[in-house]
Amino acid sequence: MTQKLYLEKTDLLKKWAYAYYVDDNPIATDEEYDKLYHEVLDYETANPNDILEDSPTKRVGGVVRDEFTKAQHIKRMWSMEDVFTTEEVQEWLDRTVKNVGKTPYFCEPKFDGSSMNLLYENGKLIRAITRGDGVIGEEVTDNVRTIRSVPLSIDYQGQIEIRGEVVIRKDDFEIINKERLAEGENPFANPRNAAAGSLRQLDSSITAKRRLVFYPWGLGEESLGYSNLSEKMDFIYNLGFLKPPYTKACETIEEIEEFYHFLISKRDEIPMMMDGMVVKVDDSTKQEQLGYTVKVPKWMCAYKFPAVEKVTKVNSITIQVGRTGALTPVAEVEPVDLDGAMIARATLHNFEEIERKGLKIGDSVIIIRSGDVIPKITKVLEDRRDGTEQEILRPTTCPTCNSEVLDEGTLIKCQNMDCPDRVVNSIIHFAKKGSMNIDGLGSRIVEILVQEGKIKDILGLYSLKFEDLEGLEGFKEKRINKLLDAIADTKGTPLAKVISAMGIEHIGAVAGKSIALEFGLDLVDVTEEQLEDIDGIGTEMAASFVEFMRVNREFVLKLFDKIKPTIEEKVEAKENPFKNKTVVLTGSMSVGRAVVKEMMENLGAKVSGSVSKKTDFLIYGEDAGSKYDKAVKLGVETLTEEVMRDML
Repeated sequence: MTQKLYLEKTDLLKKWAYAYYVDDNPIATDEEYDKLYHEVLDYETANPNDILEDSPTKRVGGVVRDEFTKAQHIKRMWSMEDVFTTEEVQEWLDRTVKNVGKTPYFCEPKFDGSSMNLLYENGKLIRAITRGDGVIGEEVTDNVRTIRSVPLSIDYQGQIEIRGEVVIRKDDFEIINKERLAEGENPFANPRNAAAGSLRQLDSSITAKRRLVFYPWGLGEESLGYSNLSEKMDFIYNLGFLKPPYTKACETIEEIEEFYHFLISKRDEIPMMMDGMVVKVDDSTKQEQLGYTVKVPKWMCAYKFPAVEKVTKVNSITIQVGRTGALTPVAEVEPVDLDGAMIARATLHNFEEIERKGLKIGDSVIIIRSGDVIPKITKVLEDRRDGTEQEILRPTTCPTCNSEVLDEGTLIKCQNMDCPDRVVNSIIHFAKKGSMNIDGLGSRIVEILVQEGKIKDILGLYSLKFEDLEGLEGFKEKRINKLLDAIADTKGTPLAKVISAMGIEHIGAVAGKSIALEFGLDLVDVTEEQLEDIDGIGTEMAASFVEFMRVNREFVLKLFDKIKPTIEEKVEAKENPFKNKTVVLTGSMSVGRAVVKEMMENLGAKVSGSVSKKTDFLIYGEDAGSKYDKAVKLGVETLTEEVMRDML
C-alpha cells in the first residue's frame, strides 16, 4: 500500500467509524469495517513514521497510567444556577434585562454526564481535563482519545478550550450494567456515574469499550470572532463535534417555556439522560457585562425538569455500610418503570427519616426520580394500609461485621476498623495528606491493594514487601520503592496525628492533640468522664472516642506497636495575653493561618473556627469577612495581625 492509498483508506475508515460509533447508523458491514481496519493497521505497523495522529487505530486505548495527574484549566469551568419553576425563570430573566437590557437567549438540553474540558492547539487535541473544582481537574487525555465523537484533530489552528458533557446513551448503559453483573461486579447507579467511572480508568482500553459520547456545550479560552454564543457553537459543530438533537433561539418567557415542555415530551425519545434545559444569554458582550458570582455565571441557568413519580410498595429494608462506616437504610421496592429505568430500590438517607415519614415494611409509597437520577420515597400512603405492615427497627449491630454500632440519632456508624465495608475508606483517610501523608497511596491504589488481597486493613500497610506489589496494575520498581519508603517514613509520627488519621467520629486534629498530650498511649483505656474534663471535649466527642477504643482496642495497640508514635510532652505555656483565651482567626495574613494557629496553640490559646460570645479575641488579616462582622456585632475584641504581634 502506498502512503497516498493509506491516507485515502484512513479517511474512509474515519467516516465508517463515525457513522457506526457516533451516529449509530452504520454505512458499512462489520466485515467490511474489520477488513479495512486491519489493512490500515498493517500499513501503520510497517510504517510507524507515517501514522496519522487522528488514525482510528489510536482510538482503542491501551495506555496504562500509574495515576491521574492534576491539570489547570486556562479559564475557569463554572457551575450553573438551578431554577425549578416558571416564576424562578422569570426572576432570572428580569435580572438579566435589568442589567443589560433586552437580549436574545440560546436554549439546549442539559445532558446528565461528566463535564469535560478539551484543549486544542494548532489543530491537535493536547489535553482533556475533568471539571474538578473548576480551576484544577484530572488530566484524562488518554481515555478521552478513545471517544469517537472527540476529534483528535480539527480545522482550527488557534488555542481553544471546548467544554462539554461526556455521556453514555441509555441503551449502552443497560448493556454495560448487564456485562458488569455477568462478571460479578456491581452495576453503575446511573449513566452519570458510568460516564465518570469510565473516564477514571487507569487502563484506557477499558474506557474505549464503554461507547462514551461527547456533546459540547460551551467554550473556555478562545478567540473566535463571533458576537453570539450560538454562532460560536455552530462553528464548533462544523469542526466535527456532535450537535444536540434540539436547540432553540428564544426571546421571551413564553418561547422558553414552550421549548422546555417540548424537551420534556422528548425525554423518552432522546437516547441520552436529560435532567433539564440550559438557558444562556446569547450575546457574548452582554455575557461579560453580566459577569459571575463566586460560583456561577449570571448569564446562564439550568431549568431543571420536574421529578417523575410512581406508586410502589416497600417489600423490605436492607442496610448498606458505607465506606465511612455509616449505616444507610435502603428500601427494596416492587420494581417500577420510572422515566425509562426499572427502579427496585430507593434511598432513605437515615433511620430518622424512616421515623419522620412513619414508614413500615409493606407500605404503599410514592417514589420519585428527579433530575439527579437518585430514586427516593416522598410520601407514605397510610390510607392503603391493611394491618399487615411491620415496624422498621433501628440496627444495634453492623450487618457486615456484627460489631456494636455508635447510634447518635441521625448517624448510626460502625466504628470497627476491620469491618470489610469500611476498610478501603479507612486506609484512604489514614494515608491522605493531613493524616499520615503517605505519598503515592491514592484512593485507586488502595482499592487495588484491597481487591488483590495484599492488605485487608491499615496494619497490612506495614507488612507490605516489594514482591507483594510486583506485577500489580500501575506498579513499577521505582514506584514500589517510593511507596514502601513513604510507609516506612510514617514510623515515629506524633501521636496526635495518628489519632486524627484513625478517622474517629467527631475527633479532629485539635481534639486529637489534646487527648494525646493528656493521656499519651494510655488513651486506649480512658473514660468519658476523663475526656470531658479536657477543655473543648464534649459529651458526644467523648462517647464516640470511648466507643471507638472499646471496639478497636487491640487493633490500636498493634498499630502503635508498628508505628511507635512520638509522644509529645505537655508543656505549660508561659504567661502571655493569649494563654487560656479563645481565639478566632480570619482573613489573609503575612504567613499561612495554619502557622498563626500553631503559634497561638503553643501560647496556650484555644483556636476556634467560629465566633461566639465566648470568643476572647478575633485576629484578622486582609479581606476579613463575616467572622469579623460577627465579632464586632458581639463586642468581641478584634486585633490586626500587627497588633497581635506587638502584644507578644
